[in-house]
Amino acid sequence: MESKTKIVVLRAKELIYTGIFLVLGIILILVLIFMFMQGKTEETMAPVSNYIPGVYTSSITLGSSSLNVEVTVDKQHVTKVSLSNLDESIETMYPLLEPAISEINDKLQTISSIEELDFTSDNQYTHTILTQAIKNALEKATP
Repeated sequence: MESKTKIVVLRAKELIYTGIFLVLGIILILVLIFMFMQGKTEETMAPVSNYIPGVYTSSITLGSSSLNVEVTVDKQHVTKVSLSNLDESIETMYPLLEPAISEINDKLQTISSIEELDFTSDNQYTHTILTQAIKNALEKATP
């Protein structure tokens, strides 16, 4: 048997281009893998608690009287808003407080954040004051 010797001639330019394209291909594959794996890990992670569960208060001064807005929260949501230290004089001078609190409690069932509260123009100022007091109380509840 005769063996014929084969000589392969490679140019340095071709080797460099092949190496560069090979490295770029590997980098592209790694980037795609990390992009898709990162999305899956975020979905499987446990949800982070937004609040420390408990009852938090914020005070409102109306005229010469002050009252407290109590906000009850669990780990993820605001569950209840109520007023304490509500005198008859405050109820008489500001009759929209109780209906506004009831409306806020009703809307808490359907929204995920206090910022999503929207109100009609007839008692917008009462709701604005109460919403700000709720936000002040929630600042105490955030970890």
